[in-house]
Amino acid sequence: MSMRLSTAAAGFLLLAGIGAAAAQDVVIEPEQETVIREYVKKQPLASVKIPGVELNIGSTLPETVELREVPNTKYRYVVVDNRTVMVDPGTRKIIKVIE
Repeated sequence: MSMRLSTAAAGFLLLAGIGAAAAQDVVIEPEQETVIREYVKKQPLASVKIPGVELNIGSTLPETVELREVPNTKYRYVVVDNRTVMVDPGTRKIIKVIE
């Protein structure tokens, strides 16, 4: 019985650890952020309004919002309320708001 309990507890802890790792913030290295900022400055976009969406890390942008590519990065960007928002294109979740 205690062997089953230990195995179940170990499995739960493993799954909990995987969930915690997936929920961690994405870290953009300072050098990469500089590249992104410079690119965005050279490729200005019109600011859009997205009613009902808060500009917080982890918020999901609707499919109707067009994301623009930043060369040599896996992320995309859009300008919302005059703020540049970096987005994971796979999940459409905001990973960084650049002021």
